[in-house]
Amino acid sequence: EIIELLASLTEQIKREIAIYINRRGLVTSVSVGDLQTVSLPDTEERRSSSRLSGIRCIHTHPNGTSILSEIDVSALKLKRFDIMAAIGVDDGNAVDISFGYITNISDENVSTNIVGPMSIDQLLEADFVIFLKEIERQLVNGERLQSTGTIEKAVLTGLEQSGAWDIADSLRELEQLAETAGVEVVDVIWQKREKPDASTFIGRGKVQEISLLVQTREANVVIIDDEISPAQQRNLEQALGVKVIDRTALILDIFAQRAKTHEGKLQVELAQLQYSLPRLGGQGLVLSRLGGGIGTRGPGETKLEVDRRKIRARISDIKHDIENVKKQRDLHRKARQASKIPAVSLVGYTNAGKSTLLNKIASANVLAEDKLFATLDPTTRRITMTNGLDVLVTDTVGFIQKLPHQLVAAFRATLEEVVQADLLIHVIDASHPQHEEQSDAVFKVLGELNVNNKPMITVFNKIDKADKKVIERLLRTEDSVAISALTGEGIELLNKLIEERALPVVVDMKFLIPYNDTGVLAQLYNQAIVQSVEYREDGIYVTASLPIEKRNRFNSFMTGDV
Repeated sequence: EIIELLASLTEQIKREIAIYINRRGLVTSVSVGDLQTVSLPDTEERRSSSRLSGIRCIHTHPNGTSILSEIDVSALKLKRFDIMAAIGVDDGNAVDISFGYITNISDENVSTNIVGPMSIDQLLEADFVIFLKEIERQLVNGERLQSTGTIEKAVLTGLEQSGAWDIADSLRELEQLAETAGVEVVDVIWQKREKPDASTFIGRGKVQEISLLVQTREANVVIIDDEISPAQQRNLEQALGVKVIDRTALILDIFAQRAKTHEGKLQVELAQLQYSLPRLGGQGLVLSRLGGGIGTRGPGETKLEVDRRKIRARISDIKHDIENVKKQRDLHRKARQASKIPAVSLVGYTNAGKSTLLNKIASANVLAEDKLFATLDPTTRRITMTNGLDVLVTDTVGFIQKLPHQLVAAFRATLEEVVQADLLIHVIDASHPQHEEQSDAVFKVLGELNVNNKPMITVFNKIDKADKKVIERLLRTEDSVAISALTGEGIELLNKLIEERALPVVVDMKFLIPYNDTGVLAQLYNQAIVQSVEYREDGIYVTASLPIEKRNRFNSFMTGDV
């Protein structure tokens, strides 16, 4: 009677109808969908590792065939229904029926078996009570549900907008970021749209499409290739039923995993708190999850559950600690300037090969992997060039397109190494198809740091993978060199270029200051390292170490180099 009623109603409204029946024979819920799908209700099924849900799902297929779809099978696995049955409806009549059931639940996957299509009479002859008892008896004998510690599976999505990066390349980079964070990407989908939707970022039709993908691919997280608002995140989570994070949260998660030093952990925690503060009222239940996973790792994890006042107080404390770190760096920098050693900073897009290059020219033994943000904390090594000049080379954190502004602000102390450097070496992955866009992203961050005018050497790395014609065109750039940090090709040319451009930081000079210009001596004490002062009849003789860029200010008092 139920089958005939469902078939009749389906023909009338031309939509799928699903009913959910417990083992006492009571209908617990009814859902009405469209021609292809029907939504799953929130059922109060059991969640024991060796038990099924105790709910049977019977639904109709208005297209006339009862064969279970991928969505039907994934719903069976997800909700652990006793039975997932589909009725093929044609002209108001139940043509046939198919059903699926779970045969095995393990740490790796959930196995199912599909029966049918069969006639309605054949179905009614089956004794499902005994059948289900046998299934659960097998599950009790050792098979277990997937543990909560299994790898996260993600669907990636984004918007294709005019004037932006190619969406395919951007999502490919997002996939690399996800893999770096330890997430398995099961599908990628995007939408062409002039501007984001105010409520859900992507269009509502695309939200439904992603919802089906999440279900069929058994994904448990959706990653957006842009920063989204707290309201957009909340609306998407409600619509999709899984955790939703954006590109910023993903990058913060990677930084949380990579930070090793006390300073690095402080900076990551600051960035996480600044990102999370406006989302306290927007993320809803996400903040109370203790299961961990992407977007919840790092020093800031426990701070997300406290109120805004405590978070602001913690942010203030971290900023104070980072300021102390900055003061310590300033002291080290003054000692370096006194030692007359020029500083060189390696800058570039993440995974361009900066760490590999530092290992090659300085035997630094720094971690170098083919991953985005493989190294986070800066590393400095002292090397001696062939002309005898000592140089300090620092490997800095890599940049990336859409770099979260929270990270730029939090890593100011670290990025001071770039600001205070005497020479920048911009490392570019010449083999990457988007190397020009990556270079632009680096210059954008350098512009935020106001260091665009510093002396710079452009290094086109990975020439062992790049096209020779492309390299020839790139080398037209002034002060550029093509190398392979992995094989060592071109390293000698780079060293010569560094010797030419890395001038000494300070020079020792002798000055004769007339007694009527004693204010000049006070200026030298402020801007130079005064080594000796001798008062003679004709004036004050001073020996001082003076920064090269300030040399012209005292030209009229110079008597020569030491």
